[in-house]
Amino acid sequence: MVFKRLLGSLGVGGPTVDTVLDHGTVPPGQALTGHVHLKGGDAGFDIEQITLELVARVEAEADDGEHEGAVVFDRFTVGGGFRLAEGEQRSVPFSVTLPWETPITELHGQSLGVVLGLRTELAVAGARDRGDLDQVHVRPLPVQEAILEALGQLGYGFKSADLELGRIGGTGQQLPFYQEIELTPPPEYAHVVSEVELTFLTNPDGMEVVLEADKRGGLLSEGHDALNRHVVSHEGAGHRDWNAVVDSWIRRLVEHHASHGSHSPHAYDDPYASHVQKDHHGGGDHHHGGGHHRSGPGMGTVVAAGAAGLAVGVVGGMVAAEVVDEIGDAFEGDEEDGGDEEA
Repeated sequence: MVFKRLLGSLGVGGPTVDTVLDHGTVPPGQALTGHVHLKGGDAGFDIEQITLELVARVEAEADDGEHEGAVVFDRFTVGGGFRLAEGEQRSVPFSVTLPWETPITELHGQSLGVVLGLRTELAVAGARDRGDLDQVHVRPLPVQEAILEALGQLGYGFKSADLELGRIGGTGQQLPFYQEIELTPPPEYAHVVSEVELTFLTNPDGMEVVLEADKRGGLLSEGHDALNRHVVSHEGAGHRDWNAVVDSWIRRLVEHHASHGSHSPHAYDDPYASHVQKDHHGGGDHHHGGGHHRSGPGMGTVVAAGAAGLAVGVVGGMVAAEVVDEIGDAFEGDEEDGGDEEA
């Protein structure tokens, strides 16, 4: 076991910490378990509190362009109130529940380019010091996987995924950011839509699916975005014709909007879907409709086929090699206390 040095306020000779997760991947809303391994320093220390932080690399829009930064989106106190003797080794088990809106980072073992980390913080002698940062891998829930697989079978290709700082009005969004999975359209929509963006906003009862069609200029005189929202349940995910359901969602989003020839993303009057607007307020209800069934490779196959390209390209503004190789590099600039070393 390699312990990682705590720098800054605790100084040389202080306790060291290493957090080890039990499982490879965890779905949103489920327990993330592991152990915080502590090793005493050159003297005894009173460990007042052990805190775990969930951290995400998030993009934010500004006047001078997009910027990336780390956002802490949940904190858990998992231990403390004991004395760690000189050189003593102690292991503190933990079980914390991931927020339901936690972004997914991979599909069938293939990285989507989204980076999440778990950071350990010790409170010792009135001072707080952050330790190691470990990558968290989140796999999709069954209903999320079913929708992604349906999109792949309908001919949509995976382009990238990122986390955007902000809110989608008219939804029950809880986190200060949302995940966008960017998809290329199939041939029948390629002349109308340049890109489709998918967002999952999950809760204990189900999930809001927000779809955004980035329209090409020309058909409606100018390009613009159109969004709508659909609500699905966690129950019965394996017993629906998701190809038909998802196809009907996008067909209504694209064709209904185009038939009205509107320049405004607000002019969406489909009675079976809710229109939403990013960073504004709105609302509505939803009912599922039918669609056309097609069959092709699922999204997992599409993502896997593109994995070699991601390894040398840029995904969501980050080099994929940084994502899979070194979580510390991916969060460079976030940890003020410095890097890791053996004790």
